[in-house]
Amino acid sequence: MTTISFPTVSICVLYPPDMAFIQQPAQVVMVSTSQGHSAWSTGLCDCCNDMGTCCFGCWCFPCMQCQTANDFGWCCCKPFLDFCCCGVVSCKLRSAMRERYNIPGSFCDDCCKLMWCYSCVWSQMNRELKVRRNQGTAMIPMVTSQVIRT
Repeated sequence: MTTISFPTVSICVLYPPDMAFIQQPAQVVMVSTSQGHSAWSTGLCDCCNDMGTCCFGCWCFPCMQCQTANDFGWCCCKPFLDFCCCGVVSCKLRSAMRERYNIPGSFCDDCCKLMWCYSCVWSQMNRELKVRRNQGTAMIPMVTSQVIRT
């Protein structure tokens, strides 16, 4: 029996004693991990905890929206569609952010928060992306190989 152990993965392989095999070169695959549910790193009304984001949002709110969408990997012009789509784009962005970072909540909750405090929600999303970017993502190397029976 051969056991290969990694921090979160253990693979056991049983080979009959009379079986011959050829092991192909190994390949390293990077696997992104998440540590279960997380929460927003800052509260909805914690705008003053990051004065840079606070000032950016107060003096040039559309610019902050563009930067947030762009940092998330979306087109920076998408937030401007909120003017004709009644905030649906912002709701979708917040929901996508929650899914990516495994933050509990619902689409309905996202839309309600955006309806009552639009600028606070955008500031929270901007701060979240800053915090996540500074933390980086956990990547665990996983070695895979192919075994061919002969």
